Amino acid sequence: MANIKSQIKRDRQNKKLHDRNASVKSELKTTQKKVLAAVAEGDAETAQTRARQAARELDKAASKGILHKKTVARRKSRLVRAANRSAAS
Repeated sequence: MANIKSQIKRDRQNKKLHDRNASVKSELKTTQKKVLAAVAEGDAETAQTRARQAARELDKAASKGILHKKTVARRKSRLVRAANRSAAS
């Protein structure tokens, strides 16, 4: 445990941010799994709408600095590609 007042505050802030980031990342994983579940069921329309929702949440995470923008682009691309594959078949 730190003795310096500013470091105690930094520790408190870092824990709060870590908890918030962890919950956002967990929610992102859930939305991505919902898209992949819809694709596995063969429900193309649901997969498309969930992919749009997931893309929106991923963009929010990138704008807040939780995920890197290229990571977000890669994940969005994979989700949309999977949703489009289910729509084509």
